[in-house]
Amino acid sequence: MDRGRAAGQKDPLPLAVCALGLAQITAWGTAYYCLGVLARPIAADTGWSLSFVYSGFTIALLAMAAVSPWAGRAIDRHGARPVMLAGTVLVAAGLGLLSRVESESGWLAVWAFLGLGMRLTLYDAAFAALVQIVPSRGRLAISILTLFGAFASTVFWVLGHYLNEAGGWRATLAGFAAIHLAVCLPLNWVAFVRRETRDDAAARAGPATPRDAPPLRGARRVVAIALLSLVMSLNAFVFGVTTVQLVPMLEAAGLGAAAAVWVASMKGFAQFGGRLLEIAFGRRLAAMTVARIAIGLLPLAFALLAFSGGSLALVLAFTLLMGAAQGVITIVRGALPLALFGTTGYATVLGVLATPAILANAAAPTLFAWIVERWDWRTGQATLLATSLGSWAAIELMARWYARSRPAPADR
Repeated sequence: MDRGRAAGQKDPLPLAVCALGLAQITAWGTAYYCLGVLARPIAADTGWSLSFVYSGFTIALLAMAAVSPWAGRAIDRHGARPVMLAGTVLVAAGLGLLSRVESESGWLAVWAFLGLGMRLTLYDAAFAALVQIVPSRGRLAISILTLFGAFASTVFWVLGHYLNEAGGWRATLAGFAAIHLAVCLPLNWVAFVRRETRDDAAARAGPATPRDAPPLRGARRVVAIALLSLVMSLNAFVFGVTTVQLVPMLEAAGLGAAAAVWVASMKGFAQFGGRLLEIAFGRRLAAMTVARIAIGLLPLAFALLAFSGGSLALVLAFTLLMGAAQGVITIVRGALPLALFGTTGYATVLGVLATPAILANAAAPTLFAWIVERWDWRTGQATLLATSLGSWAAIELMARWYARSRPAPADR
């Protein structure tokens, strides 16, 4: 009893999740989402086109994809703490350099540098960190962490707007660099102060359930990684489009400008709500089941949009359903690989899975814009519906393959 009470008092999960959660809000808000409010002021001040300003972010995504496998191996080899601390310093330095850029070539080069730092600090690194700190409850920790991330754009778009009004975009980016060092660096250090011991992990894990299975090995592991890469890449394409094009997409569906902005703002609340539901009820389900439900909601959501006919109720239903699905799929991105492949080499697996997904996310806005320009918005909507159906078909195929090939407990 005393030992259990002592273990509870020293439980590393609350400290790790809160520290990493606050660091993630800051990291996403200052770096990943900074162009949300600064792109237009930057274009106006420099004379660069808006598309060129955004191309810097595309370069960052390509850099993230290029270094993703290496980053995963580095986390497994050296631990998440030194990698995330190094990434924090790189992002802060990148934001500082970005605030002083004068040339177009410099703009692109600094964004490539920022992409390296972001890959070492954002979700994939944080998910791996939580699995290293609390291996017995990695899925729960990942779910809670994503609740923090839902507030990143809300907080820093508002802060960025006021800082830009007060001192301009260069001062804002310099301020973001300072905030990154002052907030993220100590939090990413503190998160690792406590870790589960092997005995604590075994005690907290509890008895095995019928759905538990050993991690996939050998050829089954390779097949699972290939299937999951396909699923996540298709989802990344869809969310890469909706992140940038949601408001004009809703306007094309028949809403006025003001209504489209209002409805689009509901997406963040839906993401948060979806993650809350996953924490409350998803733990009773296998990670594969949660993935099938969340991914299965996407084609239903885009079907509502395609046949909305300008109905505010149907367009709102689409936004809420799509946002909730996206919120849960973020959790799936960390939880399903953990369930399939285990804790050993977990960061390396995430690095491999992230590469094609980041590439799809980077290509999505440009490719979708070309489709709309070449044909029309209806064709664009049909493309997203077809892509989400492809993702749903891929996860169903994977689930059936996994049920047939899943190793039995006796194979442990």
